[in-house]
Amino acid sequence: MTSRERIIIASNHKEPDRIPFDLNGSVCSGIHINAYRNLLSYLGIKKEEIYIHDPMQQICWIDEDMLQKLKVDTRLILSNPPSSWKLEIKQEGGDKYFTDQLGITWRMPKKKGLYYDLVGSPLKDAKIEDLGDYPWPNIKDPERIKGLKEKAKSLHEKDYLLTIERITGGFFEASFWLRGFEDFYCDLASNPDYACALMDKLLELEMEYWDLLFSEIGDYIDVVLTANDLGGQDGPMISLEMFKKYIKPRMKRLNSFIKKKKPDVFIFFHSCGSVYDLIPDLIETGIDILNPVQVNAKNMDTKRLKKEFGDVLTFWGGGVDTQEILPNGTPQQVKDEIKRRIDDLAPGGGFIFATVHNIQPDVPPGNIMAMWEALQEYGKY
Repeated sequence: MTSRERIIIASNHKEPDRIPFDLNGSVCSGIHINAYRNLLSYLGIKKEEIYIHDPMQQICWIDEDMLQKLKVDTRLILSNPPSSWKLEIKQEGGDKYFTDQLGITWRMPKKKGLYYDLVGSPLKDAKIEDLGDYPWPNIKDPERIKGLKEKAKSLHEKDYLLTIERITGGFFEASFWLRGFEDFYCDLASNPDYACALMDKLLELEMEYWDLLFSEIGDYIDVVLTANDLGGQDGPMISLEMFKKYIKPRMKRLNSFIKKKKPDVFIFFHSCGSVYDLIPDLIETGIDILNPVQVNAKNMDTKRLKKEFGDVLTFWGGGVDTQEILPNGTPQQVKDEIKRRIDDLAPGGGFIFATVHNIQPDVPPGNIMAMWEALQEYGKY
């Protein structure tokens, strides 16, 4: 069975030959560069250069030879930056910083820095009438898709499952980044016209992006990666009423647009945290896959999720707890955790094994390999 067949069968809620394995298939199922360096050293592998494809999270690109060695089923397709923008890491004092395509500034300490944190929200003091004059990125720039068809065709012909990365954190999450967290929460409560105008602009950019990608490599797209972080550790970040009023209709519009482009594509939706209370509404928006299945958040018990939603949702993630077990547990505890999650999520298909979000810098390489060994042992149907 090929990698592509394996994931498509699992996503159609049937059992393939083994549980599909994703690593590096999205910016939320990858590995921090520090953890990757430690893993390579542990395995006795030398790499002169390691490419960081998500500077904010410091997520690095896993080379093809390692993906094959670890029997990874996914292959990630990233669009190119527009011709009007390129990543420039600058230095100031003891920090490094950069400004992204949306004009948001991110900063990280030069010494012992692990991630870039948001420090500059360019719309913090803007008014609703300023949104029309803001220098939004050119989504339709042909540079974005240069060379993608050849890359996608080559990977498709090798029978890998292709995942296509999104352009922002999502119309809801990116609104927080652009406006500032406190201000956007206030907008939702007391200035909803502004909040809706900002989300609508970001939604428009997302739809333009998917239109461009489908026009170029639609024949090779199997899974589209969408996101909006909606959950905290103990529950949704906004009320269910507010979600249904402001977020759900826009998610439904985006997902309907994607499905019209390719009806058989799977829509992967990423949201950290406790989203149990939102899942019925998320399903109604048209998502097929939920990620990362944050098992340590409130009400995110894998057995319960599978029982209540496993007939319609595929769980992409939830394979191992990354808050405590993977970084702090023993290799045997890691293996026991994985067996438990497989027992909960794998029966009947509808499960792609991935860690709960990215593998963080403090995860010992021995635990990463214990995770992989457990998947080989318990991951056969």
